[in-house]
Amino acid sequence: MSPLALTALIFGSMLLLMAVRIPIAASMFAAGTIGYLAQTGWLPYSNFLNTQAFARFASYDLSVIPLFILMGHFATKGGISKSLFEFAAAVMGRFKGGLAMASLLACAAFGAISGSSVATAATITSVALPEMRRHGYSGRIATGTLAAGGTLGIQLPPSIVLVIYAILTEQNISKLFAAAVIPGIIAMVGYMIAVAIYVRLVPGHAPDVEDAPPPMTLRAVLGVAPIAIIFALVFGGIYGGLFTPTEGAAVGAATTFLTALAKGEMTLDKFKECFYGTAVSAAMIFLIFLGADLMNSALALTQVPNQLAAVVGSWGVSPVLVVVAILLFYVLLGAVMDELSMLLLTIPIFFPIIVGLDFGMPKESVAIWFGIMVLMTVGFGLIAPPVGLNVYIVNGLARDVPMGETYRGVMPFLVSDVLRTLLFLFFPIIPLWLVGFIR
Repeated sequence: MSPLALTALIFGSMLLLMAVRIPIAASMFAAGTIGYLAQTGWLPYSNFLNTQAFARFASYDLSVIPLFILMGHFATKGGISKSLFEFAAAVMGRFKGGLAMASLLACAAFGAISGSSVATAATITSVALPEMRRHGYSGRIATGTLAAGGTLGIQLPPSIVLVIYAILTEQNISKLFAAAVIPGIIAMVGYMIAVAIYVRLVPGHAPDVEDAPPPMTLRAVLGVAPIAIIFALVFGGIYGGLFTPTEGAAVGAATTFLTALAKGEMTLDKFKECFYGTAVSAAMIFLIFLGADLMNSALALTQVPNQLAAVVGSWGVSPVLVVVAILLFYVLLGAVMDELSMLLLTIPIFFPIIVGLDFGMPKESVAIWFGIMVLMTVGFGLIAPPVGLNVYIVNGLARDVPMGETYRGVMPFLVSDVLRTLLFLFFPIIPLWLVGFIR
């Protein structure tokens, strides 16, 4: 069997198994097994499993993933989201569409201590959606805003997507986090501008003037103080050289737990739920890692990824066009696959192609910039039809809003996503500026 035919067999097997609802980790593992056995036989395959599984799961770098997930669970169960929304509503409540903008601020702040899009969308929706509906916001703008705001959970550090990208490409996690700060802030501001424009161009989806805008009180200010302290402690410690990202994740999880405990929100049952949820999420991610490792190793044996990189390099097309093609592929792939699976499957193939092209920048800068571009596209896939995981999550919490209305509500934010992606595509200095201060 030719290498190209074997590659088609591996991918075809994976897609077929996914189509019959086999979990993505098992689909990748089975497809990788087929490809590996076809090329090497049983003994090399069993030796690979014997060494690779231990090497992957014994990696110290991987411990950052469950720690940041645990930090997010403590934030979710600890009542932090309500304080964030109350403060954001007091800041933005006086503007037309102000509560929708406040929910975006709350999503950004919560995402900065959770690192999860799903957790951000679900948690802030439970607090903000009833308030927006009570003040006269339509189901379309309310659910669309919250679905899009949830993506800020991965676009700002500590992003689990960026952690996995850093592990796969052997890049500095601190530098990737620094590169995500400005794009994340621009994403939040862009979404707020989208709300401001939409509620003015399409009347009837938000009240003209808030009847009773939430007041700025000492309680509201004090409510967000712990969140600011956690963020400053974790990322100040990482960038100040006091501890590594893994140690920072541990410090963040511990301080978030103490904050939830001090607020009186952390019960024994919730404490158990946090660890159980972390174990489930981490196990899912690690199993996808193992399946992707096997599948990517089988693909590497075919030499097709290296040949593909050489072919793309010989075309002589603009490197930017290659990046555009890859990003468009990610948009299509996002319709059938979650973001973590997409990264684990494709980065080992696409990354060598990208770093082999001449962008007029150092290889490390290219790697970091490409990571941010992938992150933007992953966020796009979380709200774009026909799947849009965040749309399903938010719509599931707003049972009186038709799914079609929620998808209409995210359209202004998709426009913002496209414009922001184009901005970073042609001006990579924007995400890379803060990286220059990291040593």
